[in-house]
Amino acid sequence: MWVATGREGNDGLSLESEQDLDILVRDFVESGCGGEESWCSSDSDSGTDLSKCAKKIYSLRHSADQLEDDLSRKIRMLVLSIGETDLRHKRANPCNCSCVRWSLVKLLRLSGYNASICTSKWEASGKVPGGDHEYIDVILSGNSRSCERIIIEIDFRSHFEIARATESYDAMLNALPVIYVGTFSRLKQFLQAMVDAGKFSLKQNSMSFPPWRSLTYLQSKWQSVRQRKGHPDDQIGCGSCFDNGQCVEDLRRLKVMLQSEAEIERLFKPIIRDGIGRERFDGRRRPVYVS
Repeated sequence: MWVATGREGNDGLSLESEQDLDILVRDFVESGCGGEESWCSSDSDSGTDLSKCAKKIYSLRHSADQLEDDLSRKIRMLVLSIGETDLRHKRANPCNCSCVRWSLVKLLRLSGYNASICTSKWEASGKVPGGDHEYIDVILSGNSRSCERIIIEIDFRSHFEIARATESYDAMLNALPVIYVGTFSRLKQFLQAMVDAGKFSLKQNSMSFPPWRSLTYLQSKWQSVRQRKGHPDDQIGCGSCFDNGQCVEDLRRLKVMLQSEAEIERLFKPIIRDGIGRERFDGRRRPVYVS
């Protein structure tokens, strides 16, 4: 389920939270504070410096290489092209956006990508509960990358939603990519930053940190043994997801969030003209928008 957090506008998103985080990060970077050894550690009683967590999130958002950037732009375009009548993947259990994932996999495979649905499952260990998770992966090959696995998580922000979150945490949550596209190595860094920030936010409200918010549990979702499926017919089910209004609502919300994210990127990144009528971001590799 898509849940918007923070100070919400009419579209259910938090533009102010994005602005707050942008200001927080820019001030932090300009001040020259903090180091890279411990992202969110502090000598204060709180034990956590959220500005360092925010700086890490900001850095990770823009650390993808060209192939990941290209794939991310392609995925955004494909998701926006999915129609509500495409959500017809059969499934016996609650959908939880499975029909959206299968539609995206189908479009990716038609575009020539080695894309599949991955279903992971892990057993309980100590205080960490067991569970299962469904997501997408793409195997990239060619150039300098030899069969590299790229994870695609279309419901990325929902994995970090916590009760009674502080405004600073909400700003960080809304600064995460709507859809995560990248390696597991980069994903782990996102997880670590958000786990540290979540601990701090819960502590501020005198709330305990639940085991299903732990780094070990989160990593298990994408690191555990998985079954890879490339076609919806591989799944056994009955009924139609199109009968479930929640699926349609999830798709609509996802599209709104992607459109808002693209607009926010336009507003907050320095833009220069490259002389041929296209806009590009200065200083780093960025998505190119054709005007």
